[in-house]
Amino acid sequence: MRRLIIHLVFIVVVVGFGVLSGLSNMPGEWYQSLAKPFFNPPSWIFAPVWTVLYVLIAIAGARIWEKAPASAAMQIWFAQMILNLVWSPTFFGLQAPGLALIVIVVMLLAILGFMQQAEPIDRPASLLFAPYALWVAFATLLNASIFLMN
Repeated sequence: MRRLIIHLVFIVVVVGFGVLSGLSNMPGEWYQSLAKPFFNPPSWIFAPVWTVLYVLIAIAGARIWEKAPASAAMQIWFAQMILNLVWSPTFFGLQAPGLALIVIVVMLLAILGFMQQAEPIDRPASLLFAPYALWVAFATLLNASIFLMN
């Protein structure tokens, strides 16, 4: 029962903060006016992708929290979560793709760092971050392209 509660709390908090961040930093006219690369995905794809990713992030965090709450892996998990929540207000709110690019590069490094630190503690937690790492790597390329094109 304790394990289920921990997982549910992580999922509700992570998905909740993700939804709040997304809703409070919706792409607007400024974003629509930007030049974008040919591989820019349609806007409808972001909400379902991020929802799935946030659930995976939450489960990975809960698994590490259960086994090693004071570990470097858990500290990096919190750091990547903060960076994740800072990216949208930086890119959309401040309308600063260059600054957002710095945030997302550091976030990608934190994601990879979490995977490395989580591996010996809980391999499934590390592997749960693989889709997230791939998506953020793609998002980094997208952010960089938008920054360079504008």
